[in-house]
Parts: sequence; structure tokens; C-alpha cells
Amino acid sequence: MTQDFILRTSGLTKEFKGFVAVSDVNLGVQRGHIHALIGPNGAGKTTCFNLLTKFLSPTRGTIHFNGVEITRDEPAQIARRGVIRSFQISAVFPHLTVMENVRIALQRKLGVSSHFWRSPDILNTLNDRAMELLGHVGLADFADMVTAEMPYGRKRALEIATTLALDPELMLLDEPTQGMGHEDVERVMQLIKKVAANRTILMVEHNMKVVSGISDAITVLARGSVLAQGTYAEVSTNSLVIEAYMGSPEAALGS
Repeated sequence: MTQDFILRTSGLTKEFKGFVAVSDVNLGVQRGHIHALIGPNGAGKTTCFNLLTKFLSPTRGTIHFNGVEITRDEPAQIARRGVIRSFQISAVFPHLTVMENVRIALQRKLGVSSHFWRSPDILNTLNDRAMELLGHVGLADFADMVTAEMPYGRKRALEIATTLALDPELMLLDEPTQGMGHEDVERVMQLIKKVAANRTILMVEHNMKVVSGISDAITVLARGSVLAQGTYAEVSTNSLVIEAYMGSPEAALGS
């Protein structure tokens, strides 16, 4: 059976004045999968995300999405194709309500993001869809709360809701559980599994419990290059991966 890759890179490389941050990365993300991009600090994971979303332009190599080369696309074109990214730092408006945050994302999707002068009655037509999205991420009861008053884990759930409002085909999640306590990590893990039901997710994540618990496939980066690819069972027993993380082949990944 031929694998259906929604995203592929070939020889993806990024150099900064002689320093090679990403080197010859061949990445294949299968449609419908949760694919984790992991590696030690400085491995090139965030740079790779920046290349995929065109916040950076590659020095060499190509990127294909849905079989179409997007290497030279601008970030806005990438987003319009359905590749939407969240960031390590929560990117919501803290002084707006939870509902208003989702509604702004819906306005962007509808092409009316600059129409803040419109009558509230017109903008209220987005409320049903906003509430649907909030329900999807378990935030329906928080709709009228000012975002700054919410716990950190709930803010990350809101960020996922605003990402979903842009109707992504491929979601790129950058450290979705960073800085969370155990309860919030569990909640966000389950949320990622839920929203992955009809879309593809590529995530950078350090928490090995999250990676092992929800990933279908894993790519390990080290010093900007692909060290290993496969399932968690495959990469966690790879001696090169163990050494990259722990410093010796006798150590166990995630222990």
C-alpha cells in the first residue's frame, strides 16, 4: 500500500553565515497521522518549523504539500493552503474574552479580519461557530471569561481552538505542553488526539510521555540532521538516539 504523504521535504537545509542549523532533512508526514519532531536542545526543530511555514527561507532543498511544491511560497500563502502553526508562547489576546479570541480567528478565515467597525450584530453571526469550536476543546463554559484570567493549560486549549478556526489541513504545534503541570498535560494530550481525528498534526514536543502516548510516527533531529525515524518503540531503542539524548548508549530514552 502506497503511503499518502501530506507533507514532504527533500534535502531541506538552512545555513546562517556558515553555521548549518538544518542539514539535508528528508521528512515525510503521512496524512492523518500525529507526527512528532523531537531532539535535544539545539537540534534544529524550531528552525525546521520556521522553514516549513516560511518564516525562514531554505538555503537548499524543497518542500511539497499535497503534492505541490511550496518552497517559494510566502507565509500567508502557506496558511491559505491549510498549513497553520501554533507557537511555544501562547498567542492569544489576553484582554479579550475567550469567545472574542475565537471570533477574531473566524473573521480572518472569512476574509473580514479588518472589519472591526462592523455592527456587533453582524459579528455575532460568528458566535455559533465560535461556541462549537470552544465546545470541541472543552472551553464552552469559559466563553465569557477574560483570557488573562484563565489557567495556562486552558489558554493553550484556546490557542488550539483559534488554530482550528482557520480550518487547517495540517496543524503544526510547537511545544504544546511546555510549562504545564501533570493535569494540564493530560488534558492537552487528549485534546490533540481529539482534534487529530480528521486532520494531520506535526508537533515539536519535549515531553516523552506525550510523544509516546499519542504519536504515530517520530522524526529525531540531532545537530540539524535526521538521526532516526519510525515509531516510538523503534526510535526509543535506537542506540544513536539514546546517545544523543543521554550521552551514552546504556541510558534509556525518556527514563
